[in-house]
Amino acid sequence: MLIYKIFRTEEWDHLRKSGETDGAPIDLADGFVHFSTAAQAAETAAKHFAGVEGLFLVAVDAQAAGDALKWEVSRNDDMFPHLYRKMTLDDVVWAQPLPFENGVHQFPPGLAEASA
Repeated sequence: MLIYKIFRTEEWDHLRKSGETDGAPIDLADGFVHFSTAAQAAETAAKHFAGVEGLFLVAVDAQAAGDALKWEVSRNDDMFPHLYRKMTLDDVVWAQPLPFENGVHQFPPGLAEASA
């Protein structure tokens, strides 16, 4: 199963250059790297990145993250994946820009359906 992290351009650039990251400011504050499932990603973008351009959608294999990945109750009582270690460039399965058109982030077609 793939899980997803949304990065601002500078955060994605940092991961690519350094090979690891503790995440975005919210991740540092909470002590873990926040991820979303395919079904949760669009709502995460709307809630935490409304109006923000220059984002990247980064996919990570949940099983490969190992025991450091915990599923915990969060928004809407849904279970969200949280990574309790640095995220590394080796964790990344793929990454792509997340276009922002007409006030909405454009996710890859079928992303939410892929998690069903």
